Amino acid sequence: MQKVAIVTGANRGLGFETCRQLAKRDIQVILTSRDEAQGKAAVEKLQAEGLEVVSHPLDVTSAESIEHLTQFIRNQFGRLDILVNNAGIARDPLGDPESSIFNTKVSTIHETMETNLHGPLLLCQALIPLMKEHQYGRVVNVSSGAGQLSDMNTGFPAYRMSKTALNALTRIFANELEGTNILVNSVCPGWVRTDMGGPNATRSVEQGVETIVWLATLPDDGPTSGFFRDRQPIDW
Repeated sequence: MQKVAIVTGANRGLGFETCRQLAKRDIQVILTSRDEAQGKAAVEKLQAEGLEVVSHPLDVTSAESIEHLTQFIRNQFGRLDILVNNAGIARDPLGDPESSIFNTKVSTIHETMETNLHGPLLLCQALIPLMKEHQYGRVVNVSSGAGQLSDMNTGFPAYRMSKTALNALTRIFANELEGTNILVNSVCPGWVRTDMGGPNATRSVEQGVETIVWLATLPDDGPTSGFFRDRQPIDW
């Protein structure tokens, strides 16, 4: 039976390329985007390549939006196999006074956490039960080396804290799902040339999604509760 995947924040960048690569593996992909028009435009590009991709609007900070998506999946496909939590924001860019922890506003931290942590939490709570029905699931949380406690540094405080918290979420869900064939992992795609990464980043989008797609298509004996870059485990 054809597998079904959801990729959040997928109208561009890493999410868009993840959709392309999963669809090329004969996986039915649901491309989600907060902006419905941008999501539809992205899907049209992929459909023009002969790929099985559909769009659905999704605001990861809205429980109501997540519920609408869940009902759409259940009614349209009756199953879910892969969840890629890719949607993310960075509100404290380098050079901004808020890049110092001494100047960071609580409102910036709250906004960042709402998208980068609360969104994946709500999506996992809503969608993993669909995976349990078929005893199969792959959850990939797109994190960052900026969230590694082992190499924690200054700058981007809200973003760093949100990704550290996302890694904790990975470990908690993976632990509760032990033995269910639902594998939950975090991934650092590296510094990628996207709108967020900028034009000077060292990696192409294709390189950035390689480990994401690998984790999304792991065999049943694949790893869980891990943090990976270039298909290799890295320190938390």
